[in-house]
Amino acid sequence: MFSNFLAGNPTVGAMLMLYLLLAFASVGVGRHSAPQSQLRKQVNAWWFIFPVVSLSLFLYPVGPLLMALLIVVLAVRELSLHYTGPRWRFLLSCLVLVLLQVGLQYVNAFDASLILPALLCLQALQFFIWRQRNQLLLMLFLLLCYGLSFMLNLLTLPFSNEVRLAWFFYLFVVTALNDIAQFVSGKIFGKQTIAPTISPNKTLQGLLGGVVVSMLVSTGLGSYLHLATPLYLLLMGILLSVGGFAGDLIFSAAKRYLKIKDFSELIPGHGGILDRVDSLVLTAPLLYLGLLF
Repeated sequence: MFSNFLAGNPTVGAMLMLYLLLAFASVGVGRHSAPQSQLRKQVNAWWFIFPVVSLSLFLYPVGPLLMALLIVVLAVRELSLHYTGPRWRFLLSCLVLVLLQVGLQYVNAFDASLILPALLCLQALQFFIWRQRNQLLLMLFLLLCYGLSFMLNLLTLPFSNEVRLAWFFYLFVVTALNDIAQFVSGKIFGKQTIAPTISPNKTLQGLLGGVVVSMLVSTGLGSYLHLATPLYLLLMGILLSVGGFAGDLIFSAAKRYLKIKDFSELIPGHGGILDRVDSLVLTAPLLYLGLLF
């Protein structure tokens, strides 16, 4: 499968161009920023993030599943750091939920796709009634699992393996560059805050900057990979950009409630794994549903 993936696959060319852009960004930031600056840490961290995505593509079909499991394991570790009481209770709850979802995939009497959203709604209702910290942590875990399930569902769509992998790669690139564009635009042009009580750094200018860059990236990358028409890709870029912003805002609200800045310090300059995949929790379902309908 490795050789088949490399042979004449445009996704590989797009991936190499992405690494080339990252190399230019690293050199530029290295020349014009302090050694311990936040921007340099953020740029250098992508040298650890992008290879994980690349490896998951090369190891298709098991690679994306392994990456999803890695994200879940790291997320459970991070959420457990903020759990009040014996951590084993939270870890056991997460393990039971994962096993339940996986196990029900093999029971024909149930529609397993309804399990996670049902549990998520019940957990959200319980949190909004009782307002307990541990209930919020479990709700975030369920939200993460539900969002990642759509990421894996992309690989079950009625396309060729090459097209499935292209959409999978497209999802991560658009989501990541949207996050970067919103951050940079907000830092440079940000004036009007959108939700100051939740995240003072989220500005209208940052959102618009992310939308513009996402439209360009979506159209350019999608056209290069022959995924859809320019109009469809343009609209999808807008949708994923707004969805990514909303996902980031949801987890920012959770951090504000938990009174923390980041979920952990796993990724220098980025925080924890949840600080990095918060946008993906919504962009993955939006892309899947957009392709399904």
